[in-house]
Amino acid sequence: MANRKSVSVWCFLCAVLSGLLWMILGSTLPVSAQEATPTVESENDRYTYSNDHDPNGTGKFYLGREIAQVMSFHGAPWLERAEREEEERLTLLLKALKLKPGEVVADIGAGSGVITLMMAPMVKPNGKVVAVDIQQEMLDLLADKLNNLDLTNVDLVLGTEKSARIPADTVDVALMVDVYHEFSYPYEMLLELSKSMKVGGRIVLVEYRREDPLVPIKLVHKMSEAQVKKELLQPELGLKWKETIATLPRQHVIVFEKVRK
Repeated sequence: MANRKSVSVWCFLCAVLSGLLWMILGSTLPVSAQEATPTVESENDRYTYSNDHDPNGTGKFYLGREIAQVMSFHGAPWLERAEREEEERLTLLLKALKLKPGEVVADIGAGSGVITLMMAPMVKPNGKVVAVDIQQEMLDLLADKLNNLDLTNVDLVLGTEKSARIPADTVDVALMVDVYHEFSYPYEMLLELSKSMKVGGRIVLVEYRREDPLVPIKLVHKMSEAQVKKELLQPELGLKWKETIATLPRQHVIVFEKVRK
């Protein structure tokens, strides 16, 4: 009996001590996914995560903006839809960019190459387009088109989530059409891209206007001009805002200039 009583007492004490230990350490341990608050990925709090997010987003946030899910190469037909010219006026966009023969233009997030193929003739004879995408399947689609066209001034580059993998000081214009908001690591990508730019070169973002509720696109795939400036005008990127072109029906064209190395 005495032994049984001792065992019972020890079991009770162990249970109490376990409960107290859980109460003490509970605040420092990860909570369940349902109760999780945003956590940081890096020590400078650059990215945060939250389980409470847009269903079309990733749950990863950068400077208050949720990063959208990346469109798979299976969505290439949407990039090539017949209505795209009417909806986005790509010809008007390229006219506004005023590309010049001899320039090196980087099409970041080139996809299946709709815009790459429009720009390549504009920078001949000595210029070229560097088409960058992180999906090899997209580059393969573009390569097939190039094989059937008389365009030899297009370089295909398989980038990463953090870098376009373009040599430093080589790019005159870097164009990102409806793609920047999907970058998994926007800060790292812009930091590397800014190194690729020549001083005086332009980084151009084309994004659906978040300020306009009538623009028929999912909210997480829109960006406001203020948010774009917030992200690209960080001092270490060495950029300054040059102009915002508002001639497109649904998107703004926000232009930044590389001012220093």
